[in-house]
Amino acid sequence: MKYTDLKIQTQREFPNNARTAGFGWLVRAGYLTRENQLLPLGERAIEKLRNQSSDSSFLFHLSLPILQNDRETFFPLSSGGLEIAHCESCKYAERLELARFKKTPLPREEELPLEKVLTPNCHTIEALADFLHIPKEKTAKALMYTRAADGRFVFVVVRGDMTLSEAKLRNAVGGIKLADAEAVQRSGAEAGFASPIGLRDALIVVDDLIPQSQNLVAGANEAEYHLKNTNYGRDYTAEIVTDLALAQAGDGCANCGNLLTVSSAILLRTQSGFDFENILLAIAETHHDDKGLTLPPPASPFDVYLMHVPGKTVDTLGKAQEIYEILQNAGVSVLFDNRDERAGVKFNDADLIGCPLRVTAGEKGLKEGKVEIKRRIALDVQLVPLEEIVQFIASRP
Repeated sequence: MKYTDLKIQTQREFPNNARTAGFGWLVRAGYLTRENQLLPLGERAIEKLRNQSSDSSFLFHLSLPILQNDRETFFPLSSGGLEIAHCESCKYAERLELARFKKTPLPREEELPLEKVLTPNCHTIEALADFLHIPKEKTAKALMYTRAADGRFVFVVVRGDMTLSEAKLRNAVGGIKLADAEAVQRSGAEAGFASPIGLRDALIVVDDLIPQSQNLVAGANEAEYHLKNTNYGRDYTAEIVTDLALAQAGDGCANCGNLLTVSSAILLRTQSGFDFENILLAIAETHHDDKGLTLPPPASPFDVYLMHVPGKTVDTLGKAQEIYEILQNAGVSVLFDNRDERAGVKFNDADLIGCPLRVTAGEKGLKEGKVEIKRRIALDVQLVPLEEIVQFIASRP
């Protein structure tokens, strides 16, 4: 493919809206517009990635620092829209909202009798714990929803020091929305002072830590009152007991016990397929230096960047055209920079675009029957006889 046919327009400066270094290099190298739209060079890169994706080891060969599970693959990125929990030790990785973690029950206690206590203005777990001089883990947090499918009132209980993951709740009961005041009243609950004890026609769902927690403080379903010493099994039961709590950085990994790390990420793969534009961004984030992209062969839209340096006594353009045809006939994909431009401009653009190899047809080398070949990530340039170009390129890693 000829440079002029692709209408590549490289940029000398980073776009002022560059969210990350990789995005900036893709714009500068002419793969994307500043508005994140694919340009012809970017479309060709995506096409090459798509053609390789039938191989199950596709992403591995791109040398990306990925996190994955059997359903999804993630690329850590500070501007990413997903939060991922992962374990450096056992490589567990999951969306934060669905991540499992090691839960530690409090020491088991003898169940004590229920005791109704006045708790004025204690509408939050923090206020309640402060008022009763107890830790938050000795309280039961109530959350109330309505199930979208049938309008059933859903009453959720997690330990007071935990945060509910609505994603885990949706997996357990289906689509939900916050319960309105009428639904709360019909159930017999009291907003701000609610518990599952004595509710009417409610689907009670509790976190799996609740049955292991004795003598928790929960609402009395009466304004300004709470109940001390509520116990699952004795005072109420649930239709569903499951993991509902949201993991946090520093929680123990459910698999190995080491601490979980939380980071932002973008999604590269789901069970329905790959996100090739995100993969292209991940490649650019991983493979660049201070001159441009440094694409590994599986990720590069072309194997070779071919250019000529105008000479006084040798038709370097004509010779480069011959080399272009030889390489194409040998199955080597080539980006042929056929522009009438200064050598410095072409060298800069070659570095920006990031093809694995640069082949330069210059007057000095051609007089000796040779061309210059340089790996993008190497410092040295090699002089290779014209008749050995194809063999030399084929032998490169």
